[in-house]
Amino acid sequence: MEKIKVLKNRGFLKALWQLTRLEHGFMLAIAVLIGALIANGGSPPLDKFIYASLTVICIEAGAFALNDYFDLEVDIKNNRMDRPLARNDLSPKFALYLSCALIPLGVFFSVFLNKICFMIALLNALVAVLYDVKMKETKVIGNFYIAFTMAIPFLFGGAMINPDIPKIIYFIASMAFLSGIGREITKDLMDIEGDALRNTKSLSMYIGEKNAMRVASSLYLGAVSLSFLPFFFNFGELYFHNFRYLSIVLISDLIFFHISVRMIFFDKTEDVGTHRKSSLIAASLGLAAFLVGAFF
Repeated sequence: MEKIKVLKNRGFLKALWQLTRLEHGFMLAIAVLIGALIANGGSPPLDKFIYASLTVICIEAGAFALNDYFDLEVDIKNNRMDRPLARNDLSPKFALYLSCALIPLGVFFSVFLNKICFMIALLNALVAVLYDVKMKETKVIGNFYIAFTMAIPFLFGGAMINPDIPKIIYFIASMAFLSGIGREITKDLMDIEGDALRNTKSLSMYIGEKNAMRVASSLYLGAVSLSFLPFFFNFGELYFHNFRYLSIVLISDLIFFHISVRMIFFDKTEDVGTHRKSSLIAASLGLAAFLVGAFF
């Protein structure tokens, strides 16, 4: 009986993780840390970093839970068995109540930082709810919003230390924005049937699946191109001629480059799920490169 209980608990925790996509939340917290490290010229105050991390993780987790609540019918149609609501591991009401608790809680934690951080958190929370309820019906606009959520944590981390955010942070946020749009366009290719059911139009429905894959790959390549500039140009001393940064970001770039080549020349739409997973690995390595570069 005890073993069954443990297995059930593990099943619930796995479903909760999948509902809130906490891996994204931790990546956002790392982005906050990178922004804070650059702005502070070293390790940020621990209490501020904790409040900032709780802010982005709670808002992210609540937004994803609300997203799955509104996307339930579409996810079932798309056979998204990676979604715990679609496979009935968690109830829609649980997802709704969880989002209603986490999103305001995230905004609350930002109060302990400063006014700018509070305004960023509040704006992000409001737009997150608007996206889940209505904005996602226009997928192209939604793509830009999701990319924005991937870029803003760097600025949030910088603003946590100093309202005068260093220029290099805007540069890093731009790379995150480009790769973020690319990932969202790739994801939309997985959801075509469900989007048709909900009468929402993604980029692929306007320009075709093959062209959408090429646009996504071009955005990845744009982010790759930008990644070399901090090493060769002195936007900030942290990354200028920093070979630790370069060695890690090269691995990230190679993955993005591989994905782009596959999408341009071997454009099989059934492979987009693999491409999107690979792009998450590449994005994680990109974060690691900026983190290592900021520390060392």
